[in-house]
Amino acid sequence: MGYRRFTDRDGATWEVRDVSRSEWEFVPTSAAAGRSVRVRAPTYESDPFELSTEECQRLLDSEHGGGGTKRKSPFLD
Repeated sequence: MGYRRFTDRDGATWEVRDVSRSEWEFVPTSAAAGRSVRVRAPTYESDPFELSTEECQRLLDSEHGGGGTKRKSPFLD
């Protein structure tokens, strides 16, 4: 099975994997991308292959520090 790949605005390549109907995972395929990120799947589309690069970037930004809120770790002082 193949996964949807896209290159973000920083030049890092990601694979979009549909974990469930409500959750997708962005997995980096290059070391520059960092770690994998789970996002809420859009309600208007169930197939990652149907999204444009801009829509994938917007989903990644929503959870990857592009305006999203960061949670404090309960293990830090």
